Amino acid sequence: MSDASLMRVALFRDRLEAGQELAAALKGYAGLPDLIVLGLPRGGVPVARVVADALAAPLDVLVVRKLGVPGHEELAMGAIASGGGMFVNHDIIDRLGVPEKRVQAVIAEELAELSRRESAYRGQAPPLDLTGKTALLVDDGIATGATVAAAVQATRSAGAQRVVVAAPVGAPDSVANLRSLADDVVCPHTPSGFGSVGEWYMTFGQTSDEEVRALLSGAAG
Repeated sequence: MSDASLMRVALFRDRLEAGQELAAALKGYAGLPDLIVLGLPRGGVPVARVVADALAAPLDVLVVRKLGVPGHEELAMGAIASGGGMFVNHDIIDRLGVPEKRVQAVIAEELAELSRRESAYRGQAPPLDLTGKTALLVDDGIATGATVAAAVQATRSAGAQRVVVAAPVGAPDSVANLRSLADDVVCPHTPSGFGSVGEWYMTFGQTSDEEVRALLSGAAG
């Protein structure tokens, strides 16, 4: 761990606290009759539940899967989302020389996992209708922004009239790039030397499928 990482101070105790701060930053959206909050599983759903409760808005999930570079899966070369949204970073693919066949194989694998997760989270229930709505996309943080970019495209494809991106913390460049894709971006913290999302939380455990289902089942609307 670098000296800079050792000196870094967490911004949030956990996702609950992060959601409370984000909800306060989003209070201008409270009471909108057409607002739907969409949590990005898994880690974004606990944050989104706090936001949805605070804004008295219905909550749903928008499943997004990162397309990891083969052999370096932590590096995103794009992302896919429910409803057919897809973001592909051709600069990374070309720079690393990833063959098209490998790219398509990763997409096929992640599409299968996306389908599994949608069934695990919702069962047979259909997604909420986004036609003409304001879709508020919530995640627990924005690193590369690839998954959120795919989510923005997916919500527009689903008929959302307005798309708002919200996260408690994000990398400055990624947040700036998303402003050209979404109608609004709300991110209270954009620290320099961002690193990873988890570095800004004291507790950043993995959210389980069971927790996602429980958070959805108790949501408003």
